[in-house]
Amino acid sequence: MKQIKYFLQTYSLFLIVSIIFLGIVEWLVRTDIIPSFIIPAPTNVVRMIIDNWRPLLVEHLSATMLEFSIGFVIAVIGGVILAVSMFFSKTIEKIVYPAVVISQMVPIIALSPIFVLWFGYTIWSKVAVTILICFFPIVVGTYDGLKSCDKEYIELLRSMGASRFQIFQKLHIPMALPSFFSGFKMAIVFALVGATIGEWLGASEGLGYYSRRMSGNLNAEGVFAAITVLTIVGILLFAIASWIEKKVTNKWSNAK
Repeated sequence: MKQIKYFLQTYSLFLIVSIIFLGIVEWLVRTDIIPSFIIPAPTNVVRMIIDNWRPLLVEHLSATMLEFSIGFVIAVIGGVILAVSMFFSKTIEKIVYPAVVISQMVPIIALSPIFVLWFGYTIWSKVAVTILICFFPIVVGTYDGLKSCDKEYIELLRSMGASRFQIFQKLHIPMALPSFFSGFKMAIVFALVGATIGEWLGASEGLGYYSRRMSGNLNAEGVFAAITVLTIVGILLFAIASWIEKKVTNKWSNAK
């Protein structure tokens, strides 16, 4: 109850503006100022979601979330391991860091057909796109956080006889948590986008596939229904990531 009250107090202005905006769009479409095949009326989009909730939520959303979950977990685990490896080894940093940066220079939309060529139209082509698109913020956020410690604190702990591992545990990890979670929150949203992009280019299920099929049928309500579901899921995922950040940072602070 407290969380709901806090949300309403914090984001009340956003909610009011959003309701007004949706009301204006509804009026513009209903009065034929904007054709419904360009932007559908919000009430029609809601009706589309309600009438097609089973294929949207059970079939397509579940497929997208499976791809998202696998890709995101692999990206987080691999990204943290790689960031820690670069932190402890300058050689690994010089080899890997440029490659991580270069991987973001190539448009994802251009690499997706390559993943389809390698993995076919299986789930792994979508997982590969998801990993690539959310790997970068995890690696960079964690690595920059680990390097952000003040040298004076490090020297202080060394003078007290702390080992490198103890310094890493007691100093570097707590200092890295804010940067890590900044990348974590970005990555959790990017991962959903990556899974959807992969489905756009080759899939038989998923919200990306559903929106592409609706677009091919010139069904604007269907396209916006998929976008609405993705938006709601993205907001929920970001809220979950923020909740995890709060719990972890509070637990770590209390432990210290």
